Amino acid sequence: MVSPETVSSIALSLPGAHQSAHFDVTDFRVGNKIFCTLPKPGVMGMRIDVAEQAALISEDPATFSAPDNRYGQNGWTFVQLATVDPAQLRELITDAWRRLASKKLQAELDEAGAS
Repeated sequence: MVSPETVSSIALSLPGAHQSAHFDVTDFRVGNKIFCTLPKPGVMGMRIDVAEQAALISEDPATFSAPDNRYGQNGWTFVQLATVDPAQLRELITDAWRRLASKKLQAELDEAGAS
């Protein structure tokens, strides 16, 4: 099981990332843009590409799901921390961050040799 502390550690290891809160929900931002959240115990939310979202839900519906509203239609995806692969989670959080990070911050991550 991946812990919320692990999610926090991964998210905050990315250049320019910081922790905040939105509607009493812990979130992680780059600039002022939210790339992942911890909306309830055992669940992480993140915004990913809609096609990738569909593939993940199709491959592993026990781990990945989407809210049944406009947020889900825009790529927001829920991840069950009890069943997600930690390496895959790191990659997904990094991809969610990349969608919102400036080119300068992305270059900083690439220069550091991270994914």
